[in-house]
Amino acid sequence: MKSILLYVVTAVVEIVGCYLPYLWLKEGKSAVLLVPAAISLALFAWLLTLHPSAAGRVYAAYGGVYIAVALAWLWCVDGLRPTSWDWAGVTLSLIGMATIAFQPR
Repeated sequence: MKSILLYVVTAVVEIVGCYLPYLWLKEGKSAVLLVPAAISLALFAWLLTLHPSAAGRVYAAYGGVYIAVALAWLWCVDGLRPTSWDWAGVTLSLIGMATIAFQPR
């Protein structure tokens, strides 16, 4: 459970780090948003080092969680409800993530 929570927090921090420059570039918000964005992306890189597995395996498994968190962001922040195709895709990605992350050691 701790690993899944760490993956989720890592994904949220990465999305925030990418969303803030998006707001600046596409929505005309202040360039000051680039400062917390940079901090968020640095925190993202640090959080990846806290995962107990090899880096490549962490990145591969993280991808599935990132997809799920991105769809939650789509719904909660952008106000767009995911489609049934979105849900099917995230289910497949989480199955892949679990296969990679929780394999017997």
